Amino acid sequence: MILGIKKLHQLVKEINLVENLCEREMNNPEGAGFDIRIGEVYDISGDGFLGVEERQTPKITLLDKYDPAKAEAENFFIFKPGTYYLVKTMEKFNLPTNLSGHIFPRGTTFRSGLSLYVGIIQPGYCGELTFGLANLGPSNIKISFGARIAHVTFHEVLGEGNQYRGQWQGGRVGTEGKETQV
Repeated sequence: MILGIKKLHQLVKEINLVENLCEREMNNPEGAGFDIRIGEVYDISGDGFLGVEERQTPKITLLDKYDPAKAEAENFFIFKPGTYYLVKTMEKFNLPTNLSGHIFPRGTTFRSGLSLYVGIIQPGYCGELTFGLANLGPSNIKISFGARIAHVTFHEVLGEGNQYRGQWQGGRVGTEGKETQV
C-alpha cells in the first residue's frame, strides 16, 4: 500500500521521515509522495570490483554541490551528453523498518534526455540518497541545485522488514578502497 500525503506529513513530524524537504513538499506536494532535489554531483573514474565478498567502487570525485550563498543563476550544473554522473539528494531519509521507498524520475527529467538509475530505499535506511544520472540526449542540460529531479513514494512493509545494515547507511557515495560486504 502506498502511503498518502497526510500520513507522510504526519511521519515527517513524528519520526523525521524525510529531513530538509523544500517548502513546496511541506505545503503543496503533488501525488502520493515527495519530490526530491539534486544537491551534489560526482564523477566516477578508474576501475571498480563487485565480488561475492568484497567490493570497490570506481574513484568518486565531487564535481559541484549546492551553495546556499549563491543565487540560482550561479548555482547549477551542466550535464553533458553521453556522460554518466552520480547525484546525491538534498533530502535525508530516516525510514523505520515497516516502510520502504521507491524512487522514480520526474517527467521533465526523462523528457530532457536524462536517465536516472535508482533503487529501493530499504527499511531502516538513514541518509541522503545517491543514484546514477546519464545524459542520453544530444543537448547539454543545465540543472539548478535544489531542482526537483525524482519522486519518492513510500510503501508499507507487511510484517515489518529487517533493518538495513549495508555500507551505504548514512548516505556515503563510494567506497574508499576494497572493503568486505556486510
